[in-house]
Amino acid sequence: MGVFLVSNTDRIMQLLEKQYPNQFHGAQVSRHPFKVLIGTILSHQTQDPRTIKAERRLFAVYSTPTELAAAPTLNIRELIKPVGIYRVKARRIKEVSRILVKRFNGRVPRDYEALISLPGVGRKTANIVFTYAFGKDNLIAVDTHVHKVSNRLGLVKTKLTDKTEQALYEIIPRKYWVEVNDLFVQLGQDICKAKPQCYRCHLTRYCAHYKDVIKPKRIPGSFTPPTIIQLRQRVRA
Repeated sequence: MGVFLVSNTDRIMQLLEKQYPNQFHGAQVSRHPFKVLIGTILSHQTQDPRTIKAERRLFAVYSTPTELAAAPTLNIRELIKPVGIYRVKARRIKEVSRILVKRFNGRVPRDYEALISLPGVGRKTANIVFTYAFGKDNLIAVDTHVHKVSNRLGLVKTKLTDKTEQALYEIIPRKYWVEVNDLFVQLGQDICKAKPQCYRCHLTRYCAHYKDVIKPKRIPGSFTPPTIIQLRQRVRA
């Protein structure tokens, strides 16, 4: 399987670039390190439109670590209420802001270990901050969408996101690392959902899930994967 995947990884990434040609940074409405950090915390278990709404409401009132550290938790909670588990996130945002003010002079640390020492900040959040806020191109940010898409395609066979990240470094050419999160998240939100819409996907010829699970169930000859041109025509229609 490994040789097959390596030989097709470039093609998968190229097809995704064509499918989603515009820049996309999920729920990130800013490149400011603090706002990227807080936005990523807000995005956990929450769809991007709700995260963006909550982020804009929050930063319209409190835009710095100092302001958020001093803000009443109830106020933060009400501002971010569209997001999932907002009570937990409100406490976490206040705590992270307090630590940034106390230990890091109100700035998001550029040291990786220091960043992941913050409460609720794991590798996914840190990698997003380093990629989108600090402009690093040597990390792959793996969230639930990236984990799901990678496993369905057959690029990896993992149960944990940290394991997925390490496996992707081995299989994805480095020139694509900075794009993996953007492209896989878009595919995961658009087509490769909890119930995947394989009839719309142009990666079926490379997809292990389609070959092993979906294709055996269909009637022979009932489905032909659409071409890029056909997909674009559908979007225009």
